[in-house]
Amino acid sequence: MRVRGFLVLGVLTALFATFAAATPAGAAEDDTQAAYLAARLRENPVYVTDQLPREVPKSMTRDFARVAKRTGVPTYVLVLPGQAASGDALLGAVHDRLGEDGLFVVVDESSVSYAMAFGVSAPAEDALSVCLYELPYDAGPLRKFELFAEVVAQGSEKAAARADAARDKYADDEPAEMYIGPSDRENQSILTGVLVTAVPLLILLLVPGARRWRGKLRGRVPARNKSTDRRLPRWVTPAVALAAAVAVPFAASATFDQTTSSPSPRPRAIDLNARLDRVAEGLAKDPVYTDPESPRVLSTTQLTTLHSRIEKFERSEGGGPVYVSVVPQLFEDESEGDEENFAYALHDKLGKDGVYIVADPLDGYIEVFNHGLRLDSLDLLFDLPESISYGDDEADEAEDHLLGDRLDALMTFLDKSPRTDEPETSGDPYPVTNAITEDDLPSLFGDDFWPGLFLGLLAGGLVYGLLAGAVAIIAAVLRRRRPEPLSTESLPEVSPTEPSMSYLRDTAMVELRTLKADFESAEPTPGRTDTRPGDCLDAALLLLDGDANRLDAADAATLVAITVLSRAGRAALAGKAYNRCCAVNPLHGPAVTRHHARVTAEGRQRRLLHVCGLCRDTAIAAPTTLHTRVLTLPGSSPRARYEDSELLNVIPEGIRRLIEKVRESAHVG
Repeated sequence: MRVRGFLVLGVLTALFATFAAATPAGAAEDDTQAAYLAARLRENPVYVTDQLPREVPKSMTRDFARVAKRTGVPTYVLVLPGQAASGDALLGAVHDRLGEDGLFVVVDESSVSYAMAFGVSAPAEDALSVCLYELPYDAGPLRKFELFAEVVAQGSEKAAARADAARDKYADDEPAEMYIGPSDRENQSILTGVLVTAVPLLILLLVPGARRWRGKLRGRVPARNKSTDRRLPRWVTPAVALAAAVAVPFAASATFDQTTSSPSPRPRAIDLNARLDRVAEGLAKDPVYTDPESPRVLSTTQLTTLHSRIEKFERSEGGGPVYVSVVPQLFEDESEGDEENFAYALHDKLGKDGVYIVADPLDGYIEVFNHGLRLDSLDLLFDLPESISYGDDEADEAEDHLLGDRLDALMTFLDKSPRTDEPETSGDPYPVTNAITEDDLPSLFGDDFWPGLFLGLLAGGLVYGLLAGAVAIIAAVLRRRRPEPLSTESLPEVSPTEPSMSYLRDTAMVELRTLKADFESAEPTPGRTDTRPGDCLDAALLLLDGDANRLDAADAATLVAITVLSRAGRAALAGKAYNRCCAVNPLHGPAVTRHHARVTAEGRQRRLLHVCGLCRDTAIAAPTTLHTRVLTLPGSSPRARYEDSELLNVIPEGIRRLIEKVRESAHVG
């Protein structure tokens, strides 16, 4: 009887082991990740990850906790990397494991991304909509969470009305950016330098020049008289010019007063070391460390196999310890997403030689670095198969990126790697950007200010010369009759991928001519504040130095930019949304959605792009052919992709950014 019981128990154990081995890693994903996060919220209702110190340092926990109290309901906040949060499903799982009702919120590195109310009344969806529409993308996660809490505290009725108003107000235009970048500061410095010399110079030249011009307009040379001299003594003009030279820098300092390009606070040393300390402490206990904040990608069976392979390699000839870090690599982390820097820092923290493997559970990438073993470090860096480093199409589609199988293949690769006579190392990595000062803007009176002084002298002299020698020039050009612009709906079907110069020239001429005609004939609307049509027209003409007749001399990139700006301007006049055009081929017209697309023949990396309907369908049905639809420009052999143009490479960022780029190129404020 006892033997029979043991047999039954053995069969049940075998069946359970078989089921566990067959269960995919993703099936336990929510349990592991959600259970860990619920445990953290049980300790503190606000949990800030240590993986985003460049944007959201862990020391901001108190700031988020202070804001969370304003909602008026029990609020639980998770600040996590955007890719690590699986949305509403994660919030539901965390709530179930925590066993407490309240408002559950996920904040990522840039915004409030998810929110759900359990057992309390809170307008979570409306608050999310207000955050999305009312604040620009660069406002920062804390500022957006403040707005979120403010809307929740207003109650359901007011929150719904505010959300509707925000959608109506910003449906076609985004709020103005709150911060400037280094290139903006460069423009400010140059402009300040120009004004410091141009304004005083113009005062010195124009005051006496105006007297001479007035006399010439009256047909005689102005005579000097005592009354004139009494009205304007000679010393006044130099004094005013000197006062302007002093006032301009003070006015510029007050106007251009931003000192940082981001709302993120300076991280402290403890913030930058928190994750490294956590991972190093874990590796000191177990050679495989899996990030508990991320979705689980390794099953129990795969972990057991990996431990066995590591032990075997450590006992092999020329082998040694292997440390596997299954941790996300993010641009906002302490290593700036650089796996080599991360592994180097771990080796320094752990103080043990060995092979350091960095596996990203979010993107699925694997990197290997040798520190002190008798292995060929260059072989590990450059000869590791792509199927292991980046995976294949099947790995791209799998939720766990097949990391378990690929790590097993990596151990086989290590077993077969050639041994060296002496221990080797991967060497020192390239330094990453200083996280403390990376958001600091250059001084307004820095390197770009001094060339501006010289440009100001030239600009002042040029303006004076134009005014002094200005004549009335009347130019009447009879324009050839051109067909009407193509309908927006037909653009994706009829716009070529490899247009000729004549096609680009004719298209730009028709679009620009139509925009000018529509703009000039548009009825003024009282209270209308939309400046997009005028901005598009001004930018298009700016590319031609204000002369539409210079289209014949324009290059291909300029013609494409004029076409895109003209179409966007006409759409704005018609009250239609055209904030972004198709990033695959800008001639396809306005984008209708965002989609992950592969736009290069090499590699498998995808980009989240704004695309037209046709390119979206292609990205879904035949993603490997989408790169053949990317717009190329004539003028070189082989033809260059439009993104290679310094003018057009900002088109995927939107029409507003294209307008800014044109103005920056022409030094227009």
